[in-house]
Amino acid sequence: MTATERLRDAATRSASSGAGSSSTLGEYGVLVGGKWLKTGDAIEVHSPYDDQLVAVIHRAGPKEIETAISRAVAAFEETRRMPSWRRADVLDAISQGIAKEREAFARTIALEAGKPIRTARTEVDRAVFTFKVAAEESKRIGGEFVSLDWLPGTEGRSGQVWRVPLGPVVGIAPFNFPLNLVAHKVAPALAAGDPILLRPSSQTPVSALKLAEVVLEAGWPADAIAVLPCSTSVATPLVEDDRTKILTFTGSPTVGWALKRRAGRKRVTLELGGNAGVIVHRDAELAYAAERVAWGGYSYAGQSCISVQRVYIHSDVYESFVDDLVPRVQALKLGDPLAEETDVGPVIDTGAADRVQTWVREANASGAELLTGGGRDGTLIQPTLLASIRPDMRVSCQEIFGPVVGLYRFDDVIQAIRDVNNGDFGLQAGLFTQDLRVVQAAFEEIEVGGLMVNDVSSFRVDHMPYGGVKMSGMGREGLRYAIEEMTEMKLMMINRRDHQAGSL
Repeated sequence: MTATERLRDAATRSASSGAGSSSTLGEYGVLVGGKWLKTGDAIEVHSPYDDQLVAVIHRAGPKEIETAISRAVAAFEETRRMPSWRRADVLDAISQGIAKEREAFARTIALEAGKPIRTARTEVDRAVFTFKVAAEESKRIGGEFVSLDWLPGTEGRSGQVWRVPLGPVVGIAPFNFPLNLVAHKVAPALAAGDPILLRPSSQTPVSALKLAEVVLEAGWPADAIAVLPCSTSVATPLVEDDRTKILTFTGSPTVGWALKRRAGRKRVTLELGGNAGVIVHRDAELAYAAERVAWGGYSYAGQSCISVQRVYIHSDVYESFVDDLVPRVQALKLGDPLAEETDVGPVIDTGAADRVQTWVREANASGAELLTGGGRDGTLIQPTLLASIRPDMRVSCQEIFGPVVGLYRFDDVIQAIRDVNNGDFGLQAGLFTQDLRVVQAAFEEIEVGGLMVNDVSSFRVDHMPYGGVKMSGMGREGLRYAIEEMTEMKLMMINRRDHQAGSL
C-alpha cells in the first residue's frame, strides 16, 4: 500500500469511527512557483502521541530545488523594489489569515507535533503577532546620516546609510514550533524584501505548508516563496549555492555548525539550543518562582531551547521552594494533545523518549534523587523532577529536550552564577531576586543572549532580540533584529560642491 493509499484508508477509518477528518491532515505537494507539485517521493507524517498516520508529504528532488532557487533569484528583482507599504499590507494580510484559521492551525500543530491543543493555540496566536510586528517593522527599515567632514579636505561631504535587501533567504526550521519558528524565518524575509526558500522539519512539515497557502493568498509573489520538504542530500544546494544569500537555521548544534562551514560566502544565523539555568535567590518571591518553573520546565514536554533544565536554589529557602514546586509538577496533566485538559503531551518520537529515559536512569544510578515523575508510557514521559544532581551528569551538562528539571542547592550566589555559566550553551537564563547587586552581577557574568530577571529562561516575546552565544548560536531573531540580519548597509557619500564654492 502506498503512502497516499494509507492516508485514504486512515481517513476512511477515522470517519467511520465518528472522528471525521480530525485525525488526518491530508496530502501535500511541494510548493514551487505558486504550484503544489506531487513529486511521487512521498513520506508519511505520524502523530507522536499514538503513531497514527496524519498526513502524506511529497518531497522535493534536485529538479524542484533548482527551479525554486532560480525562480527566487528572478523574483528578487521584484521584491527588492517592493515599497514598504506593499510589504506591510502583505504581512498584515498574512497575520489576519492565520488568525482566521486559528483552530485549524492549532489542530495541525497538535496532530503533527503532539503539542497540547491549548499550547498549540498559544503558538498560533504568537504567529499572528509575529507577522503583525513584521508588518510594522517593514515600514521602519531606516538608515542614518553620517557626517564625513572630520578631516581637512573632506569639507561638504556627508553620507546616507540605507539598509537594502540581500537576496534569497534559506530558512531551515525545527519540529518544536512548526508554525511560529517558521514564521520567524518567513516574516522578516518578507519585511526585508527578500524571497524565502523554506525547508521545514520532516517531522512537522504541514504547518509550514499551510502557512505558505496563507502567504500566497495575501499577495506575496508566487516565485518569491517555496516550501521544500526534502532529504538532507537533496537540500545541499540550498546551503552551498552562492545564489542564496542568507541561511537561517534553527536546530541542533552539531548540524548548525556543520552547515555554517558549508555555507560559503552567504550570511548565516544560527539558533542551536540551550541548557537553561535559573537562580532562585533567598529573597525571591517563592510561590511565583515555583509557578514559573513548573510552566517553564514542562511546557511542550520541555522541548524548547529555552526550557528550564537547571534550577539553583539558595539553601535558606530550598526546602520551602521544593515543597511548593513538587505538587505543582505532580498536578500537570499528561496525555492526549487533543484533550483540552492536557498540560504535557508526548515527546516527538520514541528515540527522544528513549534518550530522556536513559539519562534519567543514569542520573538515578549515580545518586540523583527522584522527587517526582520518571515514568514512561510510549512517547509520554512523566514530568520529572530530580535533586542531588552532579554537574557531570548528562541531565545537567547536556540539553535534555524533555520534561526533566534538576534542582541544585547553593549558599553563595556568586558561585551559583558561575555554575549557571558553566557549560557549552548560552541562550537564556532566569534569575529570581530583589537584590539589584545580584541582578547586575548576573547580567555581567552569565554568558547568555538574554537574562530574564524575576522570570524563567523560557520567557520570550516575539519582537525581542533572541539568540545565544557559545554553542547556542550566532545572530539574532526577533523581527527588527532578524530584518537587520537579512539586509545590508549601503552608503552613499554626497559631496556638496556648490556649497564649498560658496554659490547656489
